[in-house]
Amino acid sequence: MKKLLSLVILCMAIGVQAQQQSNVTSILEVLDVQTGQRTVLKEFNYLIEAPNWTVDGKWIIFNSNGLIYKLAANGKGEVGLINTEYVTRCNNDHVLSADGKYIAVSSGPSANSWTSYIYTLPLEGGTPKLITPWGPSYLHGWSPDGKTLAYCAFRSVAEGADIYTISVNGGEETRLTTAEGLDDGPEYSPDGKHIWFNSVRTGLMQVWRMNADGSDQRQMTFDETRNAWFPHVSPDGKQVIYITYHVGDLEPGQHLANYNVELWLMPAEGGQPKRVAELFGGQGTINTNSWAPDSRHVAFVSYRLKKKE
Repeated sequence: MKKLLSLVILCMAIGVQAQQQSNVTSILEVLDVQTGQRTVLKEFNYLIEAPNWTVDGKWIIFNSNGLIYKLAANGKGEVGLINTEYVTRCNNDHVLSADGKYIAVSSGPSANSWTSYIYTLPLEGGTPKLITPWGPSYLHGWSPDGKTLAYCAFRSVAEGADIYTISVNGGEETRLTTAEGLDDGPEYSPDGKHIWFNSVRTGLMQVWRMNADGSDQRQMTFDETRNAWFPHVSPDGKQVIYITYHVGDLEPGQHLANYNVELWLMPAEGGQPKRVAELFGGQGTINTNSWAPDSRHVAFVSYRLKKKE
């Protein structure tokens, strides 16, 4: 039953995302995690999601309406389109290679489809290469050595959503988790030794960590008042930022848009987390790693609902 519920929740999230496209103002912000200062880079009169900060610190990458765009990291200048050719249904699961030369994206066959496949292509744009011919596959991590991608995937209703890895060249995938319920958001630590992820296996969604081969899966957050999603490790490997929903606002396995949410920061070795931001957002706010190269600043998206005329 939990497996089927995870599938239903995923379909709901995709439907909400499509409806949200023209109903919100998106505010691209930068957070200084040391001081808590928030700086607005740019407002958009439409939905944008999931900022990635390029490794050279010059650009912020995001998705909107199925395409991938870039904006100067200071928020100035025009928004540029990254040419993904025939892949035009990109969702908010996209990551950059550690050398800064490539981007991997998740994209489906249609705007409202929950089926998603993973592709790689040059960051400056070019012809995509299909990596996972099976769907749905939702990308979240790229190993520091550039050889492996990590993602959340449904392979059957009976199996539910689990975490898999695959060579960047494609081929056979490896399943790393088998727990009941939803496992999502896998992301490599900068040293490549660990994969961070979120799991609902203990009843609430919490942050977990495992070795890169799937061994030693251990819980890292224990907040009984919040559901924790999408842990992102800073480039220096010392900090992890994640997003939370208050318990009772939605089901533990949901990460929907248009909720009051929080960003929390914790030591990568475990320990007491601290709240660093409160905002209106959720889905699309911080789905993928958005740390700046300085390990001090994080890009994220907050939202404002448009008034109905």
